[in-house]
Amino acid sequence: MAYPDVQSQPKFPAIEEAVSAFWAADQTFEASVQLRSAGEKGANEFVFYDGPPFANGLPHYGHLLTGFVKDAVPRYQTMRGRRVERRFGWDCHGLPAEVEAEKEIGIAGHPEIAAFGIDKFNDVCRTSVLRYTSEWERYVTRQARWVDFSNDYKTLDTPYMESVMWAFHTLWEKGLIYEGFRVLPYCWRCETPLSNTETRMDDVYQDRQDPALSVWFLLESGERIMAWTTTPWTLPSNLALAVGADIDYAVMQDTEGVKYILAESRLGSYEKEFVHAEQVATIKGSELAGRKYTPLFPFLADTENAFQVLTADFVSTEDGTGVVHLAPGFGEDDQLVCASAGIATICPMDDQGCYTELISTWVGTHVFDANPLVIRQLKDEGRVIRHDTYNHSYPHCWRCAQPLVYRAVSSWFVEVTKFRDRMVELNENIHWVPEHLKHGSFGKWIANARDWSISRNRFWGSPIPVWKSDNPLFPRVDVYGSVAQLQADFGVEVSDLHRPFIDNLTRPNPDDPSGESVMRRVPEVLDCWFESGSMPFAQVHYPFENQEWFENHYPGDFIVEYVAQSRGWFYTLHVLATALFDRPAFSTCVDHGVVLGDDGAKMSKSLRNYPDPMEVFNTYGADAMRWYLLSSPILRGGDFSVTEAGIRETVRQVLLPMWNSWYFLTLYANAEGKQGKWSTDSTNVLDKYILSKTHDLVAALTQQFDAYDLFEACATIRTYLDVLTNWYIRRSRDRFWSGDQDAINTLHTALTVLCRVAAPLLPMVSEEIYRGLTGERSVHLTDWPSQTELVAHPELTAAMDKVRDVCSTALSIRKANGRRVRLPLTTLTIATPELSGLDAFIDIVTEGQPSAPSYFIYDAQLNGQNRAVLDEHAPPQRLSLAEALNLQHEGVSFIDTRDAQFFATGYLKGSINVGLQGRYAEYAGAVIAPTEKMVIVTEPGQELEAKVRLARIGYDNVLGWLSINDLIAAPQHMLQASRLTPPQFHTKTAAIHPLQIVDVRSASESHLGSFANAINIPIAEIQQRLNELDPTIPTIVFCAGGYRSSIAASVLRRAGFTDVSDVLGGFEAIRA
Repeated sequence: MAYPDVQSQPKFPAIEEAVSAFWAADQTFEASVQLRSAGEKGANEFVFYDGPPFANGLPHYGHLLTGFVKDAVPRYQTMRGRRVERRFGWDCHGLPAEVEAEKEIGIAGHPEIAAFGIDKFNDVCRTSVLRYTSEWERYVTRQARWVDFSNDYKTLDTPYMESVMWAFHTLWEKGLIYEGFRVLPYCWRCETPLSNTETRMDDVYQDRQDPALSVWFLLESGERIMAWTTTPWTLPSNLALAVGADIDYAVMQDTEGVKYILAESRLGSYEKEFVHAEQVATIKGSELAGRKYTPLFPFLADTENAFQVLTADFVSTEDGTGVVHLAPGFGEDDQLVCASAGIATICPMDDQGCYTELISTWVGTHVFDANPLVIRQLKDEGRVIRHDTYNHSYPHCWRCAQPLVYRAVSSWFVEVTKFRDRMVELNENIHWVPEHLKHGSFGKWIANARDWSISRNRFWGSPIPVWKSDNPLFPRVDVYGSVAQLQADFGVEVSDLHRPFIDNLTRPNPDDPSGESVMRRVPEVLDCWFESGSMPFAQVHYPFENQEWFENHYPGDFIVEYVAQSRGWFYTLHVLATALFDRPAFSTCVDHGVVLGDDGAKMSKSLRNYPDPMEVFNTYGADAMRWYLLSSPILRGGDFSVTEAGIRETVRQVLLPMWNSWYFLTLYANAEGKQGKWSTDSTNVLDKYILSKTHDLVAALTQQFDAYDLFEACATIRTYLDVLTNWYIRRSRDRFWSGDQDAINTLHTALTVLCRVAAPLLPMVSEEIYRGLTGERSVHLTDWPSQTELVAHPELTAAMDKVRDVCSTALSIRKANGRRVRLPLTTLTIATPELSGLDAFIDIVTEGQPSAPSYFIYDAQLNGQNRAVLDEHAPPQRLSLAEALNLQHEGVSFIDTRDAQFFATGYLKGSINVGLQGRYAEYAGAVIAPTEKMVIVTEPGQELEAKVRLARIGYDNVLGWLSINDLIAAPQHMLQASRLTPPQFHTKTAAIHPLQIVDVRSASESHLGSFANAINIPIAEIQQRLNELDPTIPTIVFCAGGYRSSIAASVLRRAGFTDVSDVLGGFEAIRA
């Protein structure tokens, strides 16, 4: 039976579509689960948590990256024999849905929502969050991620919400829930508090300019004490001042005898204000404690115990005056310090962020709008010492992007501080990838965890299951933990736990003998992060169902998300796992970095700063995107920008070598009417070597996959592909041409193993090749290969690796000295401390060396010292312009060796510019074939050097040379090349559409920075990849400094491109 016919130029997206269709028809995914036994009590199951995405938008590359990891690890575990159920989930509640619904309806704020109707508003939310589910399924399926959509879970489903209710009730029973009046981050746009966790997400802090005000307060002892603030709008609610007990404070006296107090170490910052003042005393902050002062504003003047100087540990002298103004209604530290002095927490702000009637002068004014009004009044009263602008990073709402305030509000809390130490202990049982997170950002976060605000003053979410008496004379609190409890107490069937249905459940207060007071639910809903943290048990409706299953599968084996979730989802999972079950929620946690958009910011559905991933799938394939992301530093926790050039390089460096190896096998095996089979018996040294390397490949990948190190696994496969294609196949071609069965069997075996180990990382290409190789149903239904299936030859492998090093080093030296690969060498000296084993492979090192041209002199150098040696060669024949034009008409190639700037002023049509001052021979060899006849166009005196340097790389078809002077004398035969300055480049790219920009730097250079939509075609590949460009579209070519771009531009002009420019100075000049 012959191998199938294989495309020499594969269209990977089309191949993937066919593989995906096969999987759907064959139900391969379902089979991969069913064929693996769960074992006794599920002991053989591998459990991973699929963090629910918010479904009110389409996925971007960040979601897809996480999905690729979520797919690769289960595929590997399945091949290791584990049963891996993969259940998709949807995060449906919370502010994202509400903000989207408000935009859709055209309303904003609590009063408008209430007027619209909570029931109708929540219906819009419900529809909104499920609108994109089918699109998500399409994207997830196209990325080759196997997941069960038919058995998904949604946080809006009643069973899920009931488990969340149980968690709240259980925490209440354990004494870990309380209601408090605390200062919290507050969004006035969304009219709800946020938790401290939500203000530590990676996209919350944004740069902002605020007024910085230094004002003075009059002490009863007559001095003016100076305080500094960046929130002038809080000054009308000032109730105290704070100093550092051990800080030295200077008493400064001006020329009129007025005394000012500020931290002594801050005098330098106020030098201008006190230029004519002198320091008359120094006092400790502890001596200022207890002193009274006159209120800055009259609004809260009657507050008991207020308007005194207090000491506080948080006061510093890093900025400001060393004196902090305290407004306990707007600062967490302010509230704690004032409470210790018996000063009440007063918050004169309403839910929309406006002053209440307590600030009578500006009642109804938004606090941010009040800043200039407050400053103006204080300036009029002479209270302002200095008014500056302060640039700082400030927290914003993670959903609506408005700046937050800190405000004292009533909220429900999980008392995390009670079990914080246990959270730290349980963290020791978790395997973190990268490892530094355990005691780094995650470890430090939980070690300093504060009580968690879990209530939100919103509408769409799981309800706080607390009912209170509406009559304080008959206080009672009921907390419910199940639907059955609700039905028993309220006497109605409960089928929906959302507002307003749940709000309508009322009953008489059993503790009120009159029966007049009523038990009513508190209005808040739960933080959606509480729901996400409940996911492991709520998805299976624990404890109401699946108790035994859950208790045998908790903690989960694996979880993955981006690194900011160490303070988000991973944190809330850990909090609830510790509090409810006294165990961690997961055994292994992989944190990847942030996938950045084309604007350098985090990819965001709301910002829409990324191209549609489906376009990339349809252009390069999902396997290319998968490998590109999984092989990037993002899996080591770093941030990473997705570029089309990088994905294209993945195709070239990984997918094509793997596919070409398969194509090579089928081409020569079918030509000889043969087919390979599994065999490790060959005695051929190269066969034994590649099979030994395949053994090592399996060993390394098993270790790396077990450690969840997908980044290193990609590197291992990439290295193996290089050995397979650039060493084994290249060195074994003659054997394949002759139909050597051992060679065919060996490559068949190596590719079979490669497909199996690459299947988690390249699932569709591996599937296509494996099924063609073996005729079996699917590579994803096979077992992971064992090292025992292959034979290791460690001594042979070590020796052959040295041989490869020798050849690689020799190639590097050739390249550094401009010597073409086919240029013969008379000698090769190997300098190494260990030569054992190399002598047996001398024939491999010297294989294929061509005969040297008779005129070659190997020690000749082109550095000016050995020109006499060069002069010994016969110079090329000088051609007249007429002779040159005749040769050009016959198809002879012309190389113009002048510098690019001179070439641009005038050149012979069809000539290629490769200047002598750069890597002349190497680049000439990249754009002109060795068999081509050519003429050199150059300055008189340079013709010999140009010819000899070409000869050294095997180009000996130089027919003659044309003096540039002869060409200049006939200007009718000259054209001018377009070279753009950097400003002209920017002007042209902004004005002309469509426009193709070609980056001819190497891929490694391009990764250091490029331009949006630039096409990376390294100069060495420009001739072969001309078909990727449109000759009818205006084209700009650039490189690093302007040398290679001139070569490439001249190649394009010769190929018929009508409008080509290159950039003077290259990328560095443009960027500068």
